[in-house]
Amino acid sequence: MSSSTPTTRPAPSSSRAWDPALLKRYDINGPRYTSYPTAPSFHDDFGAEDYEAALSRSNASHRPLSLYVHVPFCRRICFYCACNKIATKNTRLAEPYLSRLDREMVLTSRQLDTSREVTQLHWGGGTPTFLTLGQMSDLIDRLEARFGLSSSPERDYAIEIDPREADVLTLRHLQALGFNRLSLGVQDLDPTVQRAINRVQPRVLTETLIDEARRLGFRSLNLDLIYGLPHQTPASFAATLSQVIEMAPARLSVFNYAHLPSHFAPQRRIREADLPDSDAKLAMLQATIEMLEDAGYAHLGMDHFARPDDSLARAQRQGTMTRNFQGYSTHGDSDLVGLGVSAISRVDDGYAQNPTALADYETALDAGRLATAKGIRLSLDDRLRRRAIERLMCDRHLDLAALGREFQVDATTRLADALARLTPAFEDELIEQHGHRLTVTPRGRLLIRHLAMAFDAHLPQQTTQRFSRIL
Repeated sequence: MSSSTPTTRPAPSSSRAWDPALLKRYDINGPRYTSYPTAPSFHDDFGAEDYEAALSRSNASHRPLSLYVHVPFCRRICFYCACNKIATKNTRLAEPYLSRLDREMVLTSRQLDTSREVTQLHWGGGTPTFLTLGQMSDLIDRLEARFGLSSSPERDYAIEIDPREADVLTLRHLQALGFNRLSLGVQDLDPTVQRAINRVQPRVLTETLIDEARRLGFRSLNLDLIYGLPHQTPASFAATLSQVIEMAPARLSVFNYAHLPSHFAPQRRIREADLPDSDAKLAMLQATIEMLEDAGYAHLGMDHFARPDDSLARAQRQGTMTRNFQGYSTHGDSDLVGLGVSAISRVDDGYAQNPTALADYETALDAGRLATAKGIRLSLDDRLRRRAIERLMCDRHLDLAALGREFQVDATTRLADALARLTPAFEDELIEQHGHRLTVTPRGRLLIRHLAMAFDAHLPQQTTQRFSRIL
């Protein structure tokens, strides 16, 4: 297969300051901070009218729009999955869902100035490529009619793809619809692991799509991997990484598997005895960072890696990278409108989430109202802490003086509780303070979620058992 490799080698980071004992001490359960406040703080007192008001207020900013569309259908269930999904092989079941998506678009667009450019579009799931080519075209047409889509070369229009259910014709069709970025689920290339998670996916399927995506000129390609799956070993995962590096994707997301069978029924098909222990998982994480950095990838933070010339790596260097419900992302200056069952919107100073149950989503829209089930309007303190967490996680540093100027407060005083909670991290040299500037050290980068938790004023009222482990 054809491949290319990064030419600019970034400076080594986290793995070169590896301290297993320190990592284990800080490896607790905690949020991923794809939002702040996190979803457990959303409440059902926030409803459709509150979301409509937030949409209307957002017009004053003239910020561009980011659209997320949740397609919940999958033909088969992967046992590790923790997503909101519906297992079916009947694509006709998507038709009533697409009709209700359109109804939601109409209700949403009535509150928006639709001259605002849609700079970012993301289809997630589930498996968006479950839809037929005709259904994909129909969905794009509805989005264009309700919001107006962008043709700018700087747009970021992405779709998640299951290589088992897509082919060359699928990619050509997606390109014609305006998508310019792809995210392929791989998870692991070892056949034993694939059988254990009910995702048999020969390497050739992934390679074929990557080759065609390059030939068609897709701007960026992401591969998803997961470590901590059943029957994985440090050696087997290193073999997967070697093969993936040969494929040379622009981005990689390497997630830590969170085994929560009490929350996610498919995970009950995975035997705990088959899972690697904590030492093996740490070894996989260390190998991941070292192998990818040696191959020229920049470790952007947590589980995201990118070639230095990729738009996500450039966004980090420019200080414009952000966190949202897809992880690290570009276009942080936009309002995020979520469409579909379970989708979450970040608009103006609020978050709004749709029901996670399809029947509840359908009932609300059939009654002619937005399906907002819960949400939250942020206080000044929430917005201050959200920005602090976001910049710390994206930039690996935080300028308290600049933060204070932005919100017209004394940020050091307002965040005194957070600085006090960081005392052990200062002592363990995970983070440093020089005047008003906080800087995450190389050994602290892997524990960025733990550092962010110090700024979370809502966390003391929540149980950390709601969240996955940091490493």
